[in-house]
Amino acid sequence: MKLVICGDLSVTEESRRFFESGDPRAAFGDVCDLFATADRTIVNLECALTDSENRIKKFGPNLKGPKSTADTLKAAGVTDCTLSNNHIFDFGKEGFYDTIKALDRCELVHTGWGETYEDSRKNVTYEQNGIRVTLVNVCEHEYSYATETRVGARPFDEFETMQDIREAKKSADFVIVVYHGGKELCRYPSPRLMKACREMVRCGADAVFCQHSHCIGTYECFEGGHILYGQGNFHFVSDKEYEGWNEGLAVCLDIDGKQMKISFEPVIGENGAIRMANADEKKRILDAMNERNKTVADGTWKQHWHAFCESQLEKYLKAAGFWDRYTTEEYQKFAHYLDCEAHTDVWREIFPTWNATNEID
Repeated sequence: MKLVICGDLSVTEESRRFFESGDPRAAFGDVCDLFATADRTIVNLECALTDSENRIKKFGPNLKGPKSTADTLKAAGVTDCTLSNNHIFDFGKEGFYDTIKALDRCELVHTGWGETYEDSRKNVTYEQNGIRVTLVNVCEHEYSYATETRVGARPFDEFETMQDIREAKKSADFVIVVYHGGKELCRYPSPRLMKACREMVRCGADAVFCQHSHCIGTYECFEGGHILYGQGNFHFVSDKEYEGWNEGLAVCLDIDGKQMKISFEPVIGENGAIRMANADEKKRILDAMNERNKTVADGTWKQHWHAFCESQLEKYLKAAGFWDRYTTEEYQKFAHYLDCEAHTDVWREIFPTWNATNEID
């Protein structure tokens, strides 16, 4: 069994014409040839497929594409879409169900969502030649996630997701986790993310692929499991001047008997479409990732993570209401309330985000 697992796909102003035309070669170029080698090709659909203008309340953009996007994906060779991400509910219930209908119409398998949180805790399993592979798709908490009473994406839970992985491993030969999370535009994992991914491996995941960061990060083999901290964008083509935005990795998994072999195929976005990286581009991208991988092995990734956080200091000070004036005592009081788990529980109870009220009847 061969799986090709791709990162974030969202229709942009630059790419919309290709998804409207339904021409897979115009949108995906020679990436279609890679898809043709796979038994299952999986992409993370990070936008609603809808004509709705009913945007939910949130900070950040509301992403959508034409319903014909599903036809283009099907024609290109895509078989499955993961939906657990922070944009699938950007146009509320109408946009979400429009997306499901479009995927169903094209017979594209989808996972990573549910009518409620409990309903979302279901997986998709592929079986071939007696080998069972189960995919667990979760996302961090950011506006689109399902609640106890409302449809949405399947959210990651530091306790229950681990139990879901353990349960999946009881009946599957291989368990793959697609995790939508990690800090955007950072090529290194946070300490929390690394601990979470490693614990997923200990619980039975054979591979964990982190998406959402919009840049290629680092990779490690941990206790026999594959962890990719940042897959990069797949088809999210934009003229934004962010380093690495238009580069991503298609992950190729070859499963033969009881072994899983992994390889990475870089993909480049340009002029609204994507293509396979040429030999020089592939070498540059993979060499750079291998250098970052060394920091995971020797522990210096923490320095890079800290440096990234320092670069975000002003943004977070403003978000906390400090602006340019605050005393050490005020800063430390805020830090204390944020640091302590019991205080964090209270924060979350009394300061719910718009996700709690978006599209509630």
